[in-house]
Amino acid sequence: MSHYVDAIVFPVPRAKLDTYKRMSVEWGNAHLRHGALYYSDSISDDAQPGKLTSFPQAVQLKEDEVIALAWVVYRNKEDRERINKAVMEDPQLKESMDPSKMPFDGKRMFWGGFETITELAGGR
Repeated sequence: MSHYVDAIVFPVPRAKLDTYKRMSVEWGNAHLRHGALYYSDSISDDAQPGKLTSFPQAVQLKEDEVIALAWVVYRNKEDRERINKAVMEDPQLKESMDPSKMPFDGKRMFWGGFETITELAGGR
């Protein structure tokens, strides 16, 4: 079964990581509440600059920042469109959607939607 995935990448100042982590939980719960299948958020601990391009270069990473990589899995693109609209209008996120309260520089954020072509899973 093929899924649809949103990937979001942006820099987060180390001094604001606690605020960002709380916000990430709020956003993740909102996505799940509105029907997303999975939400994950990660912080870089090994993202090296490249010669031509890299995560640090893409977000213009500063010395006091880390890279956040979040992804959301949906059943399909139509669900993604519906869920993202519902999340943006979610009254529980009103405060955290205020650009002046974001714990990161949204101008250096990038994102995209991706159709899954391969899905594999390992077991324990």
